Amino acid sequence: MLLAPAVVLYSIFVLYPIVQSARYSLYDWNGLQPLDDFVGFDNFTRAWNDDAFRKALKHNVVIVVLSLVVQIPFALGLAVLLNTKIKGRAAMRMLFFAPYVLSEVVTAVVWRQILRPTGLVNHVLETIGLEGATQVWIDDPDLVLFSLFFVITWKYFGFHMIILLAGLQQIPNELREAAAIDGASSWQTFRHVTLPLLGPTVRVSVFLSIIGALQLFDLVWVTTKGGPIGASSTMGTFLYERYRDQLLGYASAVSVIIFGLSLLVAIPYQRFAMRRDLRGSVT
Repeated sequence: MLLAPAVVLYSIFVLYPIVQSARYSLYDWNGLQPLDDFVGFDNFTRAWNDDAFRKALKHNVVIVVLSLVVQIPFALGLAVLLNTKIKGRAAMRMLFFAPYVLSEVVTAVVWRQILRPTGLVNHVLETIGLEGATQVWIDDPDLVLFSLFFVITWKYFGFHMIILLAGLQQIPNELREAAAIDGASSWQTFRHVTLPLLGPTVRVSVFLSIIGALQLFDLVWVTTKGGPIGASSTMGTFLYERYRDQLLGYASAVSVIIFGLSLLVAIPYQRFAMRRDLRGSVT
């Protein structure tokens, strides 16, 4: 009985929309006409054969890879640094975490102004005599995705840093001291003591980073709207554009694909990478 209200709300606002999206994906429907033009899996075939969708999927994959290779190690390095006794570490923790508190829309609007051709970044480069380094950061198809990744990292690295810092603080100092007494260097202590014990926290951070990158939408849409010429599009922006075109059946198929890809990552990852953590192991 105590669970019933939560189950009802979850069913109405989560399960029912998922079922309806799956249903709409089987029709050629513009959202206004009767739902009677059944096309089966044609919308899914159309999506996979759409060069624009495959390009958007590729961009999501690039952001996932960059997040794992750049963002997570950077956040881990800062967490290790701020776990030591350095002056002003409380202020630095707050400063680094502050961008995460901002909404995606605010972040996108601010950075769109900073990265425009006459924005702060190019102005600073010109001021210090590096005019040749100025770029059209979000208008160049070759640069825009990496500029967006920089903004994404600026927004979310503090969140991962706090998670990893919490994990570091759960590791007893006695273990590091014992390793030092046994003659282990700082790197050896980190490699063979700290990092293995931090494994569960790292795996959670990696999981959140992957799922977030697959579902990325609002920050990209407000900053670049997926442009120029689709160079920064994601599956989320592609989906929204199809809704704006009143291709609701096609858009629903894309949403089901995004949902399926997220499940395809989440279920095996939890089954094989996080299973021992969920059972209470930390090694």
